[in-house]
Amino acid sequence: VQYIKTGEEKNFCIVDAAMNDMVRPALYGAWMSIEPVTQKTTPAITLDIVGPVCESSDWLGKDRTLALCEGDVLALLGAGAYGFAMSSQYNSRRFAAEVMVEGSSYTVIRPRQNYEAFWQDEVRLSIEHN
Repeated sequence: VQYIKTGEEKNFCIVDAAMNDMVRPALYGAWMSIEPVTQKTTPAITLDIVGPVCESSDWLGKDRTLALCEGDVLALLGAGAYGFAMSSQYNSRRFAAEVMVEGSSYTVIRPRQNYEAFWQDEVRLSIEHN
């Protein structure tokens, strides 16, 4: 959770995940459970879980009632088998990490893409001005 934005009619939870990481909600309104990794005793509010891409379709969950604070970690449950296969680097965002969870154990099966790998295929152009 990067930021909680409260408004008169709508509240938003901006997270470090976006439609490029999980396109199914933006593409066809897919629903998945979104839960905080650590439960809080703070009051829950209803909000939309959205990404930082600044597109109207950049949302992961709408009208979720959760107790959240900035810095919390969220789990996208039941995200489906093709999350990474459908992901992209849209808006210059690196590929997300993939984590396998079994019971109370977890293993990072693909680390988040580092910047060197992100830029490796870019071609640097030299433009001369006359």
